[in-house]
Amino acid sequence: MVPVPGHDMLSLEQVTGRLESAGQAHVLQFWPELCEAEKDVFLQELSQLDLQGLQDHCEGAARAAASPSASLDPHMEPVPPESVGSVRKSDKHSLAVWGNEGLLQISEDRVGVLLLAGGQGTRLGVQYPKGMYDVGLPSGKTLYQIQAERIHKIQELADRKHGSKCTVPWYIMTSEFTLAPTEKFFKENNYFDLEPSNIVMFEQRMIPAVTFDGKVILQGKGKIAMAPDGNGGLYQALVDNKVLEDMKKRGVQYLHVYCVDNILVKMADPVFIGFCVTKGADCGAKVVEKTSATEPVGVVCRVRGISQVVEYSEIQPETAELRGPGGELVYSAGNICNHFFTRAFLQDVAAAHKGQLKQHVAFKKVPFVDTCGNQVKPTKPNGIKMEKFVFDVFPFSRNFVAFEVEREEEFSPLKNADGAASDSPTTARNALLAQHGRWAKAAQATLVDEPGNTLPPAASASAADNPPAQCEISPLVSYFGEGLEELLKGRALPTALLLDEKRAKELQAQ
Repeated sequence: MVPVPGHDMLSLEQVTGRLESAGQAHVLQFWPELCEAEKDVFLQELSQLDLQGLQDHCEGAARAAASPSASLDPHMEPVPPESVGSVRKSDKHSLAVWGNEGLLQISEDRVGVLLLAGGQGTRLGVQYPKGMYDVGLPSGKTLYQIQAERIHKIQELADRKHGSKCTVPWYIMTSEFTLAPTEKFFKENNYFDLEPSNIVMFEQRMIPAVTFDGKVILQGKGKIAMAPDGNGGLYQALVDNKVLEDMKKRGVQYLHVYCVDNILVKMADPVFIGFCVTKGADCGAKVVEKTSATEPVGVVCRVRGISQVVEYSEIQPETAELRGPGGELVYSAGNICNHFFTRAFLQDVAAAHKGQLKQHVAFKKVPFVDTCGNQVKPTKPNGIKMEKFVFDVFPFSRNFVAFEVEREEEFSPLKNADGAASDSPTTARNALLAQHGRWAKAAQATLVDEPGNTLPPAASASAADNPPAQCEISPLVSYFGEGLEELLKGRALPTALLLDEKRAKELQAQ
């Protein structure tokens, strides 16, 4: 069912027999039309598949697509308050204690970050990995560069506080589609001045797309339509690529896991890490308050007393609309794919639970060849891709916590091409510029336009007609707005402002 690393090449007879017993003999229908080189490549691909598991995969996909899951609503309850921290609601002292604890753990080389970067930028309309995307900031920085610079900065902040020389290793899970271009991009950019040995790239498995009646889809006459197994493929990939052994060797005990497309992600956020460590959690999730009952994000909650994420499509409207005594949504904890795990928990999942992860059904338009060998680009969904999600391990946690953060400070994903109402390059760029404008204002600076008029620093990130002032602050200068007052206090700063290290030095010298 999935490519299994290190499989030996099978003979045509062996592959034919296994495909027939799995009810998938049609996969070889165009074999006689292939040239020798194409036959070799296809046989290699088929040898890599777990053909014995293929039948279960195909039948399971067809079954899952045909039967809607039972309603969870009667069994849902919010995460209990004692397991929740909040940037907005927790007191300043607690936040400071957690931040200090996180910096201490970082300074002692106990913290790593893990990036989920296996998806293609299909909805974004690009043919390369999303991390290589430039949203149009004044600096022209890509998502990968912004994230690399945040790692630099958090290491520097921990070193300065604790007199250490620490490393936050960066684990990057790619897929067959994204590994080679990501490796090439990092190499061409000199690994963004990070030590290459501290960047560990590895690949998740791929699984076949199948028709609604459980048949493997042929993308070409000698090619199966494959897709990454979802970000929940992480747990199998950690085993396949011996990543947990690498973490153990480095002494990494805590891991911050996040998705590539969030331009505001705080890499190895010390407050989040410190909160989770202080609470003795083995698993944690950052959440944002939902904008409305119908916002299409999963909800972090409990079902039958067990922590998990319930997808928005699985919740009845009347449950989603439930309100508390103050008028707030009962199920308001929106999941943003931003998680904390202990290495011990990940080892436990890898050893005992990775085969128990729930399979999610995604209906997709999958290009295919018809029985006559013609290439077809479907206009409506024709296939099923089975995905696992990274949060599907929450039920295995012994001590799960949630940490609520401000959306405008920490969550602006890049999913759609410009022109879409949300989650576009424009909304991501504006979210970052608006945040940096707020930082400048908090540091008691004034942003001015060319004629010298004072600019409001933080228009709404989604207001296309009223974008925020062009004020970009490099992560190498400030990680979360810290240290800006001594540079900017009392200054009138002309926009577009790009406050990088060079400009910061000039301001210091003035």
